[in-house]
Amino acid sequence: MHKMPRIWLDYCQFLVSQCKITRSRRTFDRALRALPVTQHPRIWPLYLRFVRNLPLPETAIRVYRRYLKLSPENTEDYIDYLRTVGRLDEAAVRLAAVVNDETFVSKEGKSNYQLWHELCDLISQNPDKVTSLNVGAIIRGGLTRFTDQLGKLWCSLADYYIRSGHFEKVFNIFFDSYAQFEESMIAAKMETTVEMDDIDLELRLARFEQLIARRPLLLNSVLLRQNPHNVHEWHKRVKLYEGNPRQIINTYTEAVQTVDPMKATGKPHSLWVAFAKFYEENEQLDDARTIFEKATKVNYKQVDDLAAVWCEFGEMELRHENYEQALRILRKATAIPSKKAEYFDASEPVQNRVYKSLKVWSMLADLEESLGTFQSTKAVYDRIIDLRIATPQIIINYAMFLEEHNYFEESFKAYERGIALFKWPNVYDIWNTYLTKFIDRYGGKKLERARDLFEQALDGCPAKFAKTIYLLYAKLEEEYGLARHAMAVYERATEAVEIEERHHMFNIYIKRAAEIYGVTYTRAIYQKAIEVLPDEHSREMCLRFADMESKLGEIDRARAIYSYCSQICDPRVTANFWQTWKEFEIRHGNEDTIREMLRIKRSVQATYNTQVNFMSSQMMKATTSSTGTERFIFMVYFAYCPYFTMFTEVQLEQKSVPTAVFGGLKEAQD
Repeated sequence: MHKMPRIWLDYCQFLVSQCKITRSRRTFDRALRALPVTQHPRIWPLYLRFVRNLPLPETAIRVYRRYLKLSPENTEDYIDYLRTVGRLDEAAVRLAAVVNDETFVSKEGKSNYQLWHELCDLISQNPDKVTSLNVGAIIRGGLTRFTDQLGKLWCSLADYYIRSGHFEKVFNIFFDSYAQFEESMIAAKMETTVEMDDIDLELRLARFEQLIARRPLLLNSVLLRQNPHNVHEWHKRVKLYEGNPRQIINTYTEAVQTVDPMKATGKPHSLWVAFAKFYEENEQLDDARTIFEKATKVNYKQVDDLAAVWCEFGEMELRHENYEQALRILRKATAIPSKKAEYFDASEPVQNRVYKSLKVWSMLADLEESLGTFQSTKAVYDRIIDLRIATPQIIINYAMFLEEHNYFEESFKAYERGIALFKWPNVYDIWNTYLTKFIDRYGGKKLERARDLFEQALDGCPAKFAKTIYLLYAKLEEEYGLARHAMAVYERATEAVEIEERHHMFNIYIKRAAEIYGVTYTRAIYQKAIEVLPDEHSREMCLRFADMESKLGEIDRARAIYSYCSQICDPRVTANFWQTWKEFEIRHGNEDTIREMLRIKRSVQATYNTQVNFMSSQMMKATTSSTGTERFIFMVYFAYCPYFTMFTEVQLEQKSVPTAVFGGLKEAQD
């Protein structure tokens, strides 16, 4: 009796009453599949009532979508359900489709305008939930469609922008509407004006001009009401009052009183600095100093903000040549507070932490170097190091300052203190400068001390930074020490530097060894380089080694080197090596040596070919998606294309190649 709707209805009702959700849903679906379409309206009301009562919105939404394909006139019920479960995005999409459908007739008797108004309210009041529609375009479309309801639609658009946080757009909407209204009134007055109305027209023109002139200021006011802690907007407001000192002062005063440094967007200290500079530009230094004094007492969020205020305060005094006053200001800024605090301790006010600001100390050190005494400057640098806020550049500056005053040993002690503070890689610049200055100062007079410094620098030195120090060490030994010590340093360097730099290090080693001991001394270096370097650089070393031996007349040695290097030279890739060997044999060999070279070449070719065959077979196993023809072509190409070069070499020995074999291989390659 599967065609009887009464049986299905009783069965479904029975399952629903037992709260069997999945079984009930599947039974409803079976009923819809079994019954003809004309009987479906008897099933759907019970089915929809069942899914609406479930705490599963996704299930109900999917069922409703199927239902609306049969009965699209009930879309309003679906929209109401979507609103109740919070699916406002799909509700807006469905409502927009209903509004755009001219044939749709509301079952609740709503007009198209009422539906449009519902859509505007829905999308304007929920901008964060309705993301699939272009809200601005929809409401502006309504402005042209319903010209008698412009006020409500404009308010809906403004409400949408307000809820979205786009206050500038809201302002533009109302300002443009107001300006358009004033412009239309002026145009109407000009068309119907008489002599008695001239005053009214002039008043309207003046009001319109004032409105246009006030637009940037009004927009700025809107943005500041949105976020009164926006530092950038306060600066823009000051610029808008340019030429009006009283308003500028009032604006700065309001800004520094309003902006909370903990909530500020931007750098709040810049308001205080700009305020003080305004007084400075107007030659009111006492007022500028008062502003800076107040600025130093503000509880900023970051220590850098307070440090910037102190530095600007000092720079203002420098601009007016009040050098002693500038020094007093920065000494006051770096004075130890009654309650010490760590630099990053956010629980303490910034006034208790600014004494550890490197920005303020650096400016004080510069001023002491320029205006203070040697002892005061040295005391500042020592204090920076004691506070452990120094950077490698500070250490180098301190040492250079001591060196300029001929305190060389004191400068070396400064380097030592910096080395104790930092680890690799930050200490690299200190070591590099220290070693260079020490060699420049003493040369070979304190050779053992210099060697100890180099050994200390190289202890734990990363490979990335070792090259420069080793070269400096070797240069010291060459100029002031022993040649064999220099060679030992070069040899250590070839092992300590990065792999990418070993080739360059070996080149330097070989060049210096040849200049000091002669080219024969470089044989052991070449051999070690060929052993440890990658194949690419080993081939180059072999060619240079063989060329050196041939120039020395050691033909057999050169041939042995070529023979050794051939094992890492694939003829298909390194044709340059084989051509060089061939030219060598033509110059220094005979027919037998050339044949031996070709035999070695074929052997190497076969070795690399075997490796390629193995790799291709592994790739074939991994590539299961390729077709049989593609795999066959891939295998044949990698297996046979190396032999074409080999057959060409065989022909050099005047051996015949079977035409059928060669033709078959050529055909396979094609």
